[in-house]
Amino acid sequence: MRWRDLFHLALHALVAQRLRSFLTLLGVAVGITAVILLTSIGSGLHGYLLHEFSRFGTNIIKITPGRQDTRGGEPALPSTARALTLDDAAALARLPFAANVSPIVQGSAEVRANGRSRRTVAMGAGTRMHEIYSVNLAAGRFLPEETRDARALAVLGATLKNELFGAANALGARIEIGGERFRVIGVLEAKGRILHVDIDDAVYIPTVRAMALYNRGGMDHIKLTYDVNASLAHVLPAIRQTLISRHGREDFTLTTQDEMIARLVNILRAVTITASALGGISLVVGAVGIVTIMTIAVTERTAEIGLLVALGARRRAILGVFLAEAAMLAALGGLLGLAAGIGLARLANLLVPALPIATPWLFVCLAEASAILIGLIAGVMPARRAARLDAIDALSAQ
Repeated sequence: MRWRDLFHLALHALVAQRLRSFLTLLGVAVGITAVILLTSIGSGLHGYLLHEFSRFGTNIIKITPGRQDTRGGEPALPSTARALTLDDAAALARLPFAANVSPIVQGSAEVRANGRSRRTVAMGAGTRMHEIYSVNLAAGRFLPEETRDARALAVLGATLKNELFGAANALGARIEIGGERFRVIGVLEAKGRILHVDIDDAVYIPTVRAMALYNRGGMDHIKLTYDVNASLAHVLPAIRQTLISRHGREDFTLTTQDEMIARLVNILRAVTITASALGGISLVVGAVGIVTIMTIAVTERTAEIGLLVALGARRRAILGVFLAEAAMLAALGGLLGLAAGIGLARLANLLVPALPIATPWLFVCLAEASAILIGLIAGVMPARRAARLDAIDALSAQ
């Protein structure tokens, strides 16, 4: 039997039972819709994370106090970790591959100025912090080199400046942070949010001042960017050796930007796979529906099968007809699911523009291929039953 004839026979059988065929392929469509929609959201978030991390600087290494050992055993007590100091940051800045180094102390404080107040992030940072995060200055300058007796200077994020001063010039103005007075020497350009920190809605002060403000004995962490030509395989051991020589042991943790991204991506992947598995349940239900509908079709068309066999149709052709029907049901259900999934993804993006959505077209093709494969597998048992019918018994069953 020619493929064209096989296609026409299968299509005629499906059209003859329109409602039943539609309800059957609907099960496959729901599963494909769920998988496409959830995958689109997961893929969009993945791309968003990569874009956000690159937008806020590249080649970044985060050094935090305390050893995070993943090899098992009891975790170290926080009190056993030596605090990171300004001298540690200065030692790292002297490494030949170090482009920018900034000690970071972060907390929340109430900022008052111009008769207004706002509780926001007050971050102690080094003079290179804005270069690490690739943030430009809109006016003035950034913090000067860190000293033990750093002056009470401050740099405002774009949002905080607008909240406190509006369109007025903030340079040279006096502000109050946690009850202490600071002079504004710079305003940053609007940059946005990096994960849970809004860089625009923050005030930046010298690290020493932040340590005194929050009564801290050391840095929360140190951020370092390295030269693009330097190899990470050389950079990490050099940083580790420098700090070990100062601390006497490895009581700190190095986290690269790639590791930060990988951790978040792994979480997203796990959530996406789990959510997609729920959509897969609908595909299983759709497969059961195909088995059921094809079994009924074989029963209803027993005489037709007997006539085809009596006219000389091969068993292989009978098998092909019913497999084609099952595959066509699944393919149509897959196409309907793809259209619904992509449409819902686009609609969600229109309704919630902040939600990053990207439909991977390779996955679209794989989803349709999977639907067809599920249809073929589901149709095997009814098709084999049809192919094994005896012509005389089938004709006498009419």
